[in-house]
Amino acid sequence: MLFTSLNFVLFLCVVLALFYALPRPWRRYLLLAASLFFYMAWRASFVVLILSLITIDYFAALWIIHKDGRSRRIALLVSLCANIGLLGYFKYTNFLRETFLTLLHPGVAVHPLDIILPLGISFHTFQSISYVIDVYRGEQPAIRSYVDYALFVSFFPQLVAGPIVRAKEFFLDYFNWRPPTSEEWQRGFAMMLTGYVKKLVCADQFALVADRYFTDPRAIHGFLPAWTGAIAFGLQIFFDFSGYTDIAIGVALLFGFHFPENFRRPYLSASVTEFWRRWHMTLSGWLRDYIYISLGGNRRGRIRTWLNLLLTMLIGGLWHGASWNFVIWGGYHGVALGIERVVYGRQERRGIVRIPLAILTFLIVCVGWVFFRARTLDAAVFVIGQMFSTRTTGPFLLSSAQVHLALATLLIALAEEYNGVLTKLAQASAWARTIAAVFAHLAIELFTASDQSIPFVYFQF
Repeated sequence: MLFTSLNFVLFLCVVLALFYALPRPWRRYLLLAASLFFYMAWRASFVVLILSLITIDYFAALWIIHKDGRSRRIALLVSLCANIGLLGYFKYTNFLRETFLTLLHPGVAVHPLDIILPLGISFHTFQSISYVIDVYRGEQPAIRSYVDYALFVSFFPQLVAGPIVRAKEFFLDYFNWRPPTSEEWQRGFAMMLTGYVKKLVCADQFALVADRYFTDPRAIHGFLPAWTGAIAFGLQIFFDFSGYTDIAIGVALLFGFHFPENFRRPYLSASVTEFWRRWHMTLSGWLRDYIYISLGGNRRGRIRTWLNLLLTMLIGGLWHGASWNFVIWGGYHGVALGIERVVYGRQERRGIVRIPLAILTFLIVCVGWVFFRARTLDAAVFVIGQMFSTRTTGPFLLSSAQVHLALATLLIALAEEYNGVLTKLAQASAWARTIAAVFAHLAIELFTASDQSIPFVYFQF
């Protein structure tokens, strides 16, 4: 049930109507039933898996608060093994098997096992892990109601691709729930509309270019198509993923839940460090709090800090996908973060110097996206070679309309970054908001890339 489908719109309207029609004590049962139905609409049998993990983590947290010492650690270990074990089986079995067999029998083709990745498993397992660890650390009270905890894990707006919501964020709204104000209703619908424009107008347009190039990069030689293909994918994945989370945040707001911000104009960053403070912010925060700090953070000297950064980003890369491309992508960013620590320290870049640094950072990030998008490591290495080759022939893959679209979104991002223009528009008169909404709908109608929307990139994770 894709966010961009008519089925989802009908589903959302029905659930919203029932939610506000039912007495408040019954609403949690409605949301849980609707969330499980949403999950089962893709593959019904996997509901057993998510309910099993919910049950294990629910009782593990209760065990932790009622026991001392070794018993608490055993409960935490059981929860971690269940979540990481199932995530590892479904996501990494083929990767590990292929790597082992390739080393054992070089040159022999390895056929993958028929393992289907459960929808959103990377996201809801991280959400569950953070809850149990927070309970173990004494930073989060254990949830007594099974229904309440099950709803936290399975709440449908963020279930498939985030944002990764912490228990303290979700239950702050849940236990102190109040109906959305008129401004929040307007903001919720505006976030959804913004998300649809990002996805259907921007992401899908740039996906046409990225798919054309990365489907067979060896068919199009030269640094110009290589760079335009990489930049197109960089724009696609930003608009695609931030569009999804805008819709998720907007939908949650209609039910009275305030999800955390997940993107803050990351391509205006003046360093890779700043980029990760603005890109997929809930994942960045998760990796910092549960991996980087657990490894020692920056408390054990410069060398250990660099190693902790590198290991954290390697794990982050592997989380995104089970292939050496993603491991290299994570390591690439880890090395970049380490170099910046040595060169810049903690100094922030301000003023006019941000312009060339932002351009440089964007290009560095786009080089990394090649490993993220290319189908094989050989293809990624070929594309990188083309990006830094001296061969000037080859087509410029972006159309004039796509170039204008990129420039327009850049101007909007700059206007929001330095003048808060979108925030001001949200606070403007009803006429101004209506005109903006009309233009957004026209853009969707005129620039939608195809009759059938291209799937969200992060659904594969």
